[in-house]
This record gives sequence, structure tokens and C-alpha cells, in this order.
Amino acid sequence: MSSAVQIFRDQRYHELKGQCLQQGILFEDPEFPASDESLYYESAAKGKVEWKRPKDLCEDPRLLVDGMSSHDFHQGKLGNCWFVAACSCLALRKSLWQQVIPGYSEQEWDPKSPRKYAGIFRFRFWRFGEWTEVVVDDLLPTENGRLIYCHSNVRNEFWSALLEKAYAKLAGSYQALDGGCAAEALVDFTGAVAESINLEEGKYGEVISEQMKLFEDLMKVHKRGGFISCSISSPGRPSEAETAMGLIVGHAYSVTAIRKLRLGDSLLLSFKAEKLFMIRLRNPWGKKEWHGAWSDSSEEWKKVSNSERKNLGLTVENDGEFWMTFEDWCKNFTDVDICRTVNTSCFSLHKTWEKEMMCGAWAKHPEPLLNRAGGCFDNRETFLQNPQRREAEGFVVVEMVTIQSTTPFSEGFKLYKKHACYKKNILTELISLHFTHWPGKTNSAHWHRHLHVFLIYPSLFLGFYVNDLGRKFFQGELKADRPKMTCWSLLCGYPRRVTQIKVHSAEGLQKQDRSGGADPYVLIKCENQSRRSPVQHDTTSPVFNTQVIFYRKDIDSPVTIQVWNSNLLRDQLLGQAVLAAAPGEPRRQQRLKLRGRGGGDAAEVPGHISVTVLCSDDLGEL
Repeated sequence: MSSAVQIFRDQRYHELKGQCLQQGILFEDPEFPASDESLYYESAAKGKVEWKRPKDLCEDPRLLVDGMSSHDFHQGKLGNCWFVAACSCLALRKSLWQQVIPGYSEQEWDPKSPRKYAGIFRFRFWRFGEWTEVVVDDLLPTENGRLIYCHSNVRNEFWSALLEKAYAKLAGSYQALDGGCAAEALVDFTGAVAESINLEEGKYGEVISEQMKLFEDLMKVHKRGGFISCSISSPGRPSEAETAMGLIVGHAYSVTAIRKLRLGDSLLLSFKAEKLFMIRLRNPWGKKEWHGAWSDSSEEWKKVSNSERKNLGLTVENDGEFWMTFEDWCKNFTDVDICRTVNTSCFSLHKTWEKEMMCGAWAKHPEPLLNRAGGCFDNRETFLQNPQRREAEGFVVVEMVTIQSTTPFSEGFKLYKKHACYKKNILTELISLHFTHWPGKTNSAHWHRHLHVFLIYPSLFLGFYVNDLGRKFFQGELKADRPKMTCWSLLCGYPRRVTQIKVHSAEGLQKQDRSGGADPYVLIKCENQSRRSPVQHDTTSPVFNTQVIFYRKDIDSPVTIQVWNSNLLRDQLLGQAVLAAAPGEPRRQQRLKLRGRGGGDAAEVPGHISVTVLCSDDLGEL
């Protein structure tokens, strides 16, 4: 990770603190004032909020009281359980929270030297591949002398309230934190890699083998310092409704432990003792726990020895933390967010990542080849002028932004299968992802997807940051829209024609096995280039949907489309079609009869193929 620290809005902590101490005043942040504009980004029911300093709320204010733990704090009136759940995870790793709260001991109140206190604090968040330092004053929103948002169990501890204020400043307002995803905050706290899993779609509550694989994976993540949070989606149910088992719908829980629990006498040999796969969760409300098997006061705990209970840290209190079996967890929760901490050290036994970062912007330019602001896919003529990144295994990501006349505006990313290495040659869309920015949410609106283990962070300021983790995913930006003319072109020739071939399907192929099926694939060849489709199993009417682009130097050399049957020892040709592929040919889908080896006079064989051919002598047209 980058060692450089960016300063948010050019507010330098030590300079501001020094100025306040010199003038004998407490810091008041002009960039995030103690007023309604910091609370709301749109009209809302504004109550009688008073902004007070910690010294006005208690006698002995502290940043931290007896360190930090996941039980220190609770969610307030703001709907940011996702942020509080992320804080619970952060509190479990001292090395990480010390990164978020740099020099925490130096920021602490000193009752012996009150004149050294300036009412200013600093926090750091991972933003666009760099740590960003945010300063805030200590004026906090209250009602009736109590904090209305995130607050500690201990009345004189304020780290969670101040951290929440710094995060709200980065987001634009407190209201901008109302609703979100725990993985967003965890990425901001750690620079981790976020992955989302839908437990229902993956059938983890039904398929035991998949359930066990997930348990081992999550336990490895937890042991290596990663973070996990989970929630229950709420289609058809009101948010924050309580289930029959005491769980809250649409609410983020943090995972605080994952263990294999041994039942019975601890002196028994481990292979004779029954084991349970267990997971411990925490509700950021600090109350409302699971009522099912292995809840705090359930009968099941009598099967566990006292020493094992002590090792687990079991407490029979309504403190929001509880255990449940992993099977029950998979059946009752629907979504899990996993944040894997990034380990790129060459000296680590657990090095699992390679890292590469790229930044860019949607820059408008009147020259099409230099323009990088092509808009969304509705703008067909300019869409492929958007920035494109090439990937090692034949994919291209196109980054796009749609600016409307008024806010909100949206950004998106599309993943395509590429068939040539030029900007215009993007053919098959695989994945389309979008994010909408709402007024007041002036942060980067961190948005993530597990997609070949890389993250894309769109920027509000018409820029983007791509974090490539896992393997060498991106190989650089695609800028050219046709082959480059070089000295070798004079010797070896330069392409004179571009041809795009799409093989849609085949039908009526010759049967190859006793069951009456075949295992066909298509091979498209032109000059010394070729492309092969995946094998379609047990069918004589395969659907290929395979596309390829050829830049042809010899325009008299035909394009050959062959259909083969995949065999264990030797593949068998089922038939082929030979095309001249000239610009004057129709651009509609054609149904061609298959023939044997040879030219157009070869004998016909069973089967037809459906193809579309596009051809042009303008290399930049397709």
C-alpha cells in the first residue's frame, strides 16, 4: 500500500492544532460546521439538535477508556448499523484501528495539562488507493445532553462518536451514512478486498459440502486478519423487523469469532469428541440477540465444559453478542460481506496477492481518438471512446459515466469479452454494474464487486481508481482503434480489410455416439489466425455465440468456419463453410450448408450453421 497520506481539504492537523494552542481557542471546523448542513443533505425533519463538546457532556472525557473493544459502542438514531458493525470488526485488530486513529495517545485528553487540548482530532481512511487524513472538531450533535448518533457504553469515551463524525465529513453529511454496506466501511478502514456472497443463491443452507467449504474459507479469512459481516435481506418485509428467532431484518451484524467447538470432556481424544462448527455475531445495537439453539442461556451449553466456555468468552447477558451454529447461520442470513486484508509481502508465508493500481479520468476532447468521455451505452457512436482496460485472459472493462442535467448522476462499468486489441472491437457484454450518486453524498461512494478479485472505485469527480488484486488482471489501457503502422508493416504488409464473424449456432449435425449426440465446437480460421469456441456437450444442435475479428492483409484469402467433434484421442471434422467475406456481402444472419474438406465444390455433409459476417475496408468502422 502507498505510504503517502493525502490531506482532506488541505486541513493539516498539526498546523491547525498549533494555531489553536497559540491563540488559546478550541478548534471549530469551517469545512464541516456544527450546523444542519453537516447533518442533512436534503430537507428533513430537523429536531432541536445542540452541538456540544465532550467536556460539556461529562467531567473526565477520554478518547479511549481501557483500550478499544467490539463492545464499546452502540448505534444511535442514524441508520448506519453497517458503519457500527464495521467498527466492531475494526476494534478486534489493534494494528488496524491504530492506523485509522493515528497517534491516538497523542490525541488523548490530558487532565494534567488541559491547555494542551485544542478540540481537534484526526482520522485516516483508505480512499482511491491512498490513506486520506480527515480532521474534525469535537462538537458533537446531542439532544437533552446525550449523543444522538454513535456512542460508547462508557459515558466519558468518545472515539466512536468522533470517528463517525470524520466519516460523515468524508461522506458530506451524517445523513449520507443512512444506509450502506459494512464492506464499504471496512474497505475504507483497512484497504481490504471486499467480496459479497448471497447465501440463498449459493444454497449454502442446503448443500452441506458447500457449507463446509465456506466455513473453512471464512475461518481462514478471520485467522488472517480479515473481516466478515452479514445481514438478512428484506424483500416483502419491513426493514428492522424482528424474526421469530430474534434476528433483525435489513440489519448488519459483525462476525467476531469462528470456531470449531468440541463437546464433552476436554480430556477425551479429539477424534472421539463431537465437534460443532460455530460462529459468533454482534448486533451493533448492543441488544436483541438470537433466540435459537446455542443462544446465551440455551440448554445446549450444558454439553460444553466450563474450560471450553471460558475459552469462548461466553457471557449470559443481553449485550448484543451471541453464538449460533454455522448451519443455522447459513439458513437464517442471506448476505455476507467478506473483507480480506491485502498481504503483498514477499517475506510472508501467506502472501496471496499481487497488486497493481491505475488511475484515470473521463476527459472530454473534440478529437474522437483522444476523447475519454463517451457516456453510457445509449450513446452508441461515442460509447467506446470511454477508457478501456485490457485484461490478460481476454476481457475488457469499459468505464463510463452518465451526467444528467441535475443530480443525481450515475457511473458504471461494463465487462466485455474482447476479440481484438483495439478500442472499437468490443463485442460480447458479460457484466454490467452501475452506481448512482445522490446529492450531498460527496464521497467516492465506494462500490465493490467480486469480479476476478479486482475492485473498482468510481470517483464523484469524473475520475476513477482501479485496484487490481489477485493476479495480473489488467495489462494497460486500450487507446488505438486500428493496428499501428510500423516499419515491419512495410516489409510484412499492413491489414487492408477488417472482418467480424459471429457463429450463432449449428443444427442437424451428424450423430457421433450411441445416444445420438455429439460434442461439437467451432473453429474459425483466416490466414494464420484462428479462434476456437468451447465444446458443447451431447448435442447435434449446439449454440456457440462465438465471435472473432480478423485484420486481413490478404483480402483474397477466405475465412473458413469448421465444426469439429471433440474426442478423447482425435477430434473429427463434422463439416465446414468457406467464405470470401467481402464488403459487399449482406450483413444479416445467414444459414450455410456444411461441406467436407475442400473448396465450395466439396460434397455436402449433414448440418447447417448460422453466421453473421461484417466486413469493411475501413479498419476503424467495426
